[in-house]
Amino acid sequence: MNLTLHLTESCNMDCSYCTHKKTPVRMSEAVVDAACDLAFSAGRSAGLCFFGGEPLLEMPLIYRAVSRCTAKSKETGIPVFYKMTTNGTLLTESFLTFARGVKIGIGLSFEGSAQDCCRVFADGSGTFGAVEEKAKLLLKYMPRSYALMTIAPQAVPQFADAVKYLYQLGFRNMTATIAYGNRVHWTDEDLALLEVQMREIAAFYEDAFLRGEPFYFSPIDAKISDNLRGFNPSERCHLGFRQMPVATDGRLYACTQFIGDEAYCFGDVFTGIDREKQKAVAMRASEPETCKECALRKRCTNSCGCMNRLETGNENIVSALQCSYERMTIALADETADRLFAANEAAFRKRFMPK
Repeated sequence: MNLTLHLTESCNMDCSYCTHKKTPVRMSEAVVDAACDLAFSAGRSAGLCFFGGEPLLEMPLIYRAVSRCTAKSKETGIPVFYKMTTNGTLLTESFLTFARGVKIGIGLSFEGSAQDCCRVFADGSGTFGAVEEKAKLLLKYMPRSYALMTIAPQAVPQFADAVKYLYQLGFRNMTATIAYGNRVHWTDEDLALLEVQMREIAAFYEDAFLRGEPFYFSPIDAKISDNLRGFNPSERCHLGFRQMPVATDGRLYACTQFIGDEAYCFGDVFTGIDREKQKAVAMRASEPETCKECALRKRCTNSCGCMNRLETGNENIVSALQCSYERMTIALADETADRLFAANEAAFRKRFMPK
């Protein structure tokens, strides 16, 4: 079973696009212990994702969870896997030594050279210098770590340069999406500039690929792979099944954006999961009516209940912004794939069609 532990609702940063309310509430040791036990209660493996707020504010809870899960894994023979999303400011050599030893996959929320556009400390000061130092430390210990970019409108003019910066810093795995929610306001001009920036990124991506020095960049890689593999229903949004968030009080919800909504709560780490309610919640996620006639519907994120709720307030209604962005990225990925295939078919097949 895969669980996302929201260790704290506090954060030492104040990103302009963040929609999460910050409070000093933290997860108790009792909730952490029960969550670890629940992760081993079903399935062929156990998975924990450490999340927040900023999870490293509660570093002792991470150590506690790993210790308990290590013991449970030895006892049951069930393997356990870990992930963490962090702003990076609190990373230390000792923690990274530990994380490398137990194989915690770390995603660093870092917009590179565009960082200070939106990602600032609570006092309003920029975070670029601090996070750049920590990013270098992370890559020293765990060179395959991901840089996670969230691009708001004010950062769009620097998007391509930020990707190039992250590559030069040493990141070979990057994921990028645009910022959604009521704290960002996209205009048609922003989206037009975003496409210009995305095309510059695609050209940089192609050049690296053809030099034999490729890097992973979502959405380009993801959209190309999805198209070649074909539609896989198992990879669509399944509210409350694939990855269940655990709130600080131990309650289980369908997805991160639904925390606090009683209608989407189906138990807690102490009493377990209400399977009937879980199934009922999952049944609410369906292909949006507005997407059923779209030729691209099987290649976009229209089924993501969290994203839909963040933008429109309804898990089954897609926003115009999301639709525009998805159409843009799918078209760009297809154009990129065509050029790469024509330029070096063997390398393309090895990268995207290994079987």
